[in-house]
Amino acid sequence: MASVLTDKHPCFSSQAQHQYARMHLPVAPRCNISCNYCSRKFDCVNESRPGVTSEVLSPAEALAKFEKVKAAIPNLSVVGIAGPGDALADWDETRETIELIKKADPNMMFCLSTNGLLLPKYAPEIVKLGVRHVTVTVNCTDPEVGAQIYGAVNYEGTRYVGAEGAAILMNNQQEGILYLAGHGVVVKVNIVMIKMVNDWHIPTVVKKVKQLGATLTNIMPFLPTQGSVFSGLPQTNMHDVTEMRMACKSELKQMTHCRQCRADAIGLLGQDRNSEFRGCAAATPVEPVERKPVPFVGHYKVAVTTQSGKLVDLHFGQAEEFDIYQVNNSRYQLVETRSLEKYCTGNEGCDSEDKRREAIIAALSDCDAVLTMRIGYQAQKRLLKRGIMSVEYCYAFST
Repeated sequence: MASVLTDKHPCFSSQAQHQYARMHLPVAPRCNISCNYCSRKFDCVNESRPGVTSEVLSPAEALAKFEKVKAAIPNLSVVGIAGPGDALADWDETRETIELIKKADPNMMFCLSTNGLLLPKYAPEIVKLGVRHVTVTVNCTDPEVGAQIYGAVNYEGTRYVGAEGAAILMNNQQEGILYLAGHGVVVKVNIVMIKMVNDWHIPTVVKKVKQLGATLTNIMPFLPTQGSVFSGLPQTNMHDVTEMRMACKSELKQMTHCRQCRADAIGLLGQDRNSEFRGCAAATPVEPVERKPVPFVGHYKVAVTTQSGKLVDLHFGQAEEFDIYQVNNSRYQLVETRSLEKYCTGNEGCDSEDKRREAIIAALSDCDAVLTMRIGYQAQKRLLKRGIMSVEYCYAFST
């Protein structure tokens, strides 16, 4: 039965994308995690990305809008709830919306998108409601990697940060996927591919979600969003995304036609008709939010590679000294100069060399980031495994 339904779901079947329309209902504005790549600005009509909507609907308003869209688009096959926050963070509204539409149209197919934090709590209800397709965004399976991607995880009344919060999120994602897949729900896993953060880790994620029962993965490019923590990181090149999909397709089926849709998308993929139906129900308009840069807030320790003491002008592998700065909000202070061996000595493939490099990385383990002119990919991975972000930079960084 699930496979027959999937054939009519444009987000789960590449063949269905040209024949069947979908409708996203923005009834769940709240979110319970903070992703460093996300800025949930509403109402940008020319923008297509998750988290964007022009209005937030009540369940009754969602039903009214559904009826208008269904009358105008007879090939509508699926109703999805993808926020604009998280479908499970506003579960009462999500559930009521599905129940109302099921009563009006018992044959309509439903799907949900979620970060998975609350899946263990609501997965049994999802199954009972008859939702047969769920998308879970899983960006990593290593808490240290997750600490770089997620700013905070709000779970059961407590705010968790760093690897602790990421571990809670990942454990719940995995438990929820296992339950859903075991009860006949088709699970798609979205993965945002972020260069130098989780790109090297994606094959491990794909392998793990396959073991849990996911049917396919959707590896998506990271899109820098003004106002997000990661706004300064480079957009992931589609060539790199395609290569990653090719590398993972032998492990699990890959989605290649994703359009990273808005939370209020309507119509065929790539032919969004949302503007035709905007305001057709007595919805609550969302006030436009001005995009502002996220201020650098917090207390961090940063290791800087420099020859002159004024510029970031030295390759990580060639540094024998690291200037260690304490950063408090927008103020920073040089607290020490730390002498270490060169990371790169020209020797490769030697066990003792590998241990020496690990010791150098360990000596920087109290730092939150390394600021350097250039750094090699393998060194980046070693740092990230210890929760240390590496940033390439070539301008002044001095008191």
